[in-house]
Amino acid sequence: MQEIDKRITRFIRKHHIFTLATSADNKPYVCTCFYVYLEDRNWFVFTSDHETRHIRELTAQPSVAGAIALETLAVGKIQGIQLTGISRELEGEEYEVALKAYLTRFPIALLKKLNLWVLEPDLLKMTHNQLGFGTKLIWKKED
Repeated sequence: MQEIDKRITRFIRKHHIFTLATSADNKPYVCTCFYVYLEDRNWFVFTSDHETRHIRELTAQPSVAGAIALETLAVGKIQGIQLTGISRELEGEEYEVALKAYLTRFPIALLKKLNLWVLEPDLLKMTHNQLGFGTKLIWKKED
């Protein structure tokens, strides 16, 4: 796997909520999810119930998009990630690895049985105005 710029992964690790975009019947939908990032696997792990609209949609159409943004009014400080990838439910050994990481980040989640999902990115694009207005750092998954 092509190495991801450390400025991208550092930004991802600093945050814990991302916007997830799904679609069905040519109608888009977005939601926000708590996530933990497993850098060694390049996974965004999140939890959600099977009955939610976004999970119904990503189950039918696993190609999704997401975004993480730093809230600021200062144009020179703007930073954010836009991403696309494939999402799926985790099971077995993958579930156990993800569960340990998720509960370490969000111990309150111990109170509930978790359905864990992963977004495996094929594109990460970071806007990083601290490096110059409109600077983009881009990582693409190799074919």
